[in-house]
Amino acid sequence: MTDAKTWLFIALGGFTVFYLYIWISAIRKKSAEGGSTGVAETIIGFIANFFDTLGIGSFATTTAMYRFRKLVPDELIPGTLNVGHTLPTITQAFIYIAIVGVEMKTLVLLIAASVLGMWLGAGVVAKWPRRNIQIGMGIALLVAASLTLMTILNTSAGGGDAIALEGLKLWIGVVGNFALGALMSLGIGLYGPCLILISLLGMNPKAAFPIMMGSCAFLMPVGSEQFIRKGSYSLRASIGLAIGGIPAVLIAAYIIKEMDLLYVRWLVVAIVVYTAIMLLRSAARERKVTA
Repeated sequence: MTDAKTWLFIALGGFTVFYLYIWISAIRKKSAEGGSTGVAETIIGFIANFFDTLGIGSFATTTAMYRFRKLVPDELIPGTLNVGHTLPTITQAFIYIAIVGVEMKTLVLLIAASVLGMWLGAGVVAKWPRRNIQIGMGIALLVAASLTLMTILNTSAGGGDAIALEGLKLWIGVVGNFALGALMSLGIGLYGPCLILISLLGMNPKAAFPIMMGSCAFLMPVGSEQFIRKGSYSLRASIGLAIGGIPAVLIAAYIIKEMDLLYVRWLVVAIVVYTAIMLLRSAARERKVTA
């Protein structure tokens, strides 16, 4: 008899096929946009997904690197993050759902809530003008920096030993993951907030890995379809994220596994805060120009 985890893997495989069909069809239509993917885009994909697999998150770091190199227009960054990081994130989900134990009802309900949140959020963000996206990403990056700082300073709850949520805690987790899924459409990563949410609800922090990676693996194809359909992403950069990201995930998950990330997290906080300030300044300048 097929168990619940096997059905979850089958469903994830279905979402992967759906995503690949949508994206490959779009690539064929949009291939003239930016030519072949460059080295910089691929290196960014490798770096971001390497640390993503270790729990740092990829959205804030990728945004900072894009802004520093001026590789992607601000209004295309949210879509590019979702489209390009989807395949590496699906790879993470297959690995961590297989090796980390979490009660299936908790896992499935939290994943489903995040997918619904992303579907609603991506449809809105894909239609936003450049300035709105700059403001949204600027605020989102400051939130991401604050959450990373909480992790560094251990101000969030330390978590417990539970691998399941019941009753009120389960519904708090569902509502919380719905909100985090919606926020991903703006470019704020789910990993840090989800880790804090799971810990505050008394679960083992290790249980956050299959929950957050499974959530992203299911919700990102849904959100990506919205961004792809509206053409609100950079083809060249998103391909670079996928090409560089998948080997980075495998190296981090199976070879590195654990490393001291304290100084990396401090560096991420500094870079992300700087990027957020630059985005908000750009939005302010655009307001003056259009005023």
